[in-house]
Amino acid sequence: MTVIIRSFLGSLRPASNFPQKKYQSIAPGFWRMLAACLLIVVSGVFAPRIIQAAPPDAPYELALSQFRSGKFREATATLRSALQQYPQNAQFELLLARCYYEIGDLNRATEHAESAADNDPSSSEAHLWLGRVYGRKAEQSHSLTLASKTRKEFEKAVDLSPHNIEARRDLMEFYLQAPWLLGGSKDKARKQADAIAALDPVEGALARARFDELTGQPAQAAAEYQQALAMKPDRLGPYMEAADFYLKQRNVGGLKQAIAAALKVNAADLRLDYYRGVAHVLEGSHFVEAERELKAYINHGPFRSDFPSPASALSWLGRLYERWGRPQLAVEQYQAALELDPHLEGAREGLQRLQKP
Repeated sequence: MTVIIRSFLGSLRPASNFPQKKYQSIAPGFWRMLAACLLIVVSGVFAPRIIQAAPPDAPYELALSQFRSGKFREATATLRSALQQYPQNAQFELLLARCYYEIGDLNRATEHAESAADNDPSSSEAHLWLGRVYGRKAEQSHSLTLASKTRKEFEKAVDLSPHNIEARRDLMEFYLQAPWLLGGSKDKARKQADAIAALDPVEGALARARFDELTGQPAQAAAEYQQALAMKPDRLGPYMEAADFYLKQRNVGGLKQAIAAALKVNAADLRLDYYRGVAHVLEGSHFVEAERELKAYINHGPFRSDFPSPASALSWLGRLYERWGRPQLAVEQYQAALELDPHLEGAREGLQRLQKP
């Protein structure tokens, strides 16, 4: 913009064949004054747009750092303050929606996710997260309307960015789990899995594994997870997905394999304490280590929504004490788990076992 202004002002200078002598006494001061005045006027016209368009990097980077550290309420305060200075900023709105999503305030998450999508309708990420918020609300309220909105937002996210693997994964899972009335379809889900495989072989193996798992084919799912692990991805996500699958299958060998491979990628990740502790409980050994690891995970916090929940860790700690022959401690852990998540079946079943008359 400065170049444009300077070019515009340069065009106001007297041409080389201008009769200089006639205007010699006024030209130097006059043209400098005119240029300065026009610069002020033109800058005044364009300045609001320049300021509005300037990327507010500092507050966003601070909020993002707070978000990644699990400091969701601090990030929320940073973003709300920044939005007063940069209203209708889709980037801020989207991150704020994700903060409220993590906190569990789905009404505010919806408000800001919708604002992000309205302010930047071409953003695949904004529509993906709006779909996730709608989906979480649909689960809680059993709303068919919100479930339909969820599908539409996931489809919109994929249409806007066919390379958005996360959007394709969410859409695939929706197609698999939703009834036909809401657009559910195994064929549509398989097409999404195939599209993901064409984009990334590791993500493709994970998508197909999840497809097999949700369609009741655990042996095929295990084979797909083995294929994903064999490719030795350099990020933790695939190992954590495999660990979750093996845990649900109570497959201690597969769980320990996923943990060992994940340790080579990032041994400091706190989720490994959780999975190691659970593996010991399932194996019925190393109770002292299992207690230390599960407590380390529980006490670390705060947790993101894509991490094992503290309630789940408390439930496994209760299972540990139950197997260890310490029923009162087990009851306390199960009760604490149910306070956090009243629908946690493992904790409820454990409590029922120990409180039988």
